[in-house]
Amino acid sequence: CKEASSLVQGLVFSPGPCTNSEIHCSGLLVRLSQTFIPVPLSPQANMSFSSLSRSKQVAAATVAVVSAGGAGLALMLQQSVRASDLELHPPQYPWSHAGPLSSLDHASVRRGYQVYKQVCSACHSMEYLAFRNLVGVSHTEAEVKALAEEIEVVDGPDESGEMFTRPGKLSDYFPKPYSNPEAARAANNGALPPDLSYIVNARHGGEDYVFSLLTGYCEPPAGVEVREGLYYNPYFPGQAIGMAPPIYNEILEYDDGTPATMSQVAKDVCTFLRWAAEPEHDQRKRMGLKLLLGTALITPLLYYMKRHRWSVLKSRKIAYRPK
Repeated sequence: CKEASSLVQGLVFSPGPCTNSEIHCSGLLVRLSQTFIPVPLSPQANMSFSSLSRSKQVAAATVAVVSAGGAGLALMLQQSVRASDLELHPPQYPWSHAGPLSSLDHASVRRGYQVYKQVCSACHSMEYLAFRNLVGVSHTEAEVKALAEEIEVVDGPDESGEMFTRPGKLSDYFPKPYSNPEAARAANNGALPPDLSYIVNARHGGEDYVFSLLTGYCEPPAGVEVREGLYYNPYFPGQAIGMAPPIYNEILEYDDGTPATMSQVAKDVCTFLRWAAEPEHDQRKRMGLKLLLGTALITPLLYYMKRHRWSVLKSRKIAYRPK
């Protein structure tokens, strides 16, 4: 039986009895005489790379090399070097309002508005922010009215059909530095200063990016040439930005006497821009805290109702017994 088994390879024998005259196989009964005859096997029974002919081995190896090379080339083209990949990513700063229950520093918001008014508003607009939004956040109503009256607003027409100018009101939006985008480009060497209303939400990194951009101006490294009219900033995509360094130490005097260092000015204006992009910042966190407290109070009551009241109704069985 063992000699017969060695001749018939690749077949799975059944657990039935094995004699010299017959071998029980799964799905096949092979009868043998005293002179054992080898059973020919299919060529697919023992397929391997070494069993292939020389030409087929070369063809298979060529296909494998070409496939691997094509996959590698596709990966390299997908991850090609771009100028934006060389920019320096901003670090994460410990902002005081970054916590889940932390509010904005409203004194910093007030100083940040002063920075925007005296420095940034010469080129950048905030067309989605009105003077009334400052009331109760960084200024009193009387202070905001005084700030609004400092500007002249074109209004009208009057009874004679003529346009006229009037002092600003609480309902007026922040004034734009330029009348149209073409005038803005002409005054900034073809570059259009972006609107700052939602700039921290529109840029990856938020206030971290804005802070790093404002404080990241430096001399270009050796071998890097910056075109005339541009300035080197490693945090800006392409490292060449058309905006000159906007802030420096003692660029203004804060009304509350805070030292106006470069980092302090950048921090205050970033806090102001965060509030401008999310005026509901503090209210949203207060509502979240109230929701957590309410959930903590109502959870035991819901458990009691589920365990002792609803479970009885859910598991009851109603049987109808005919009389």
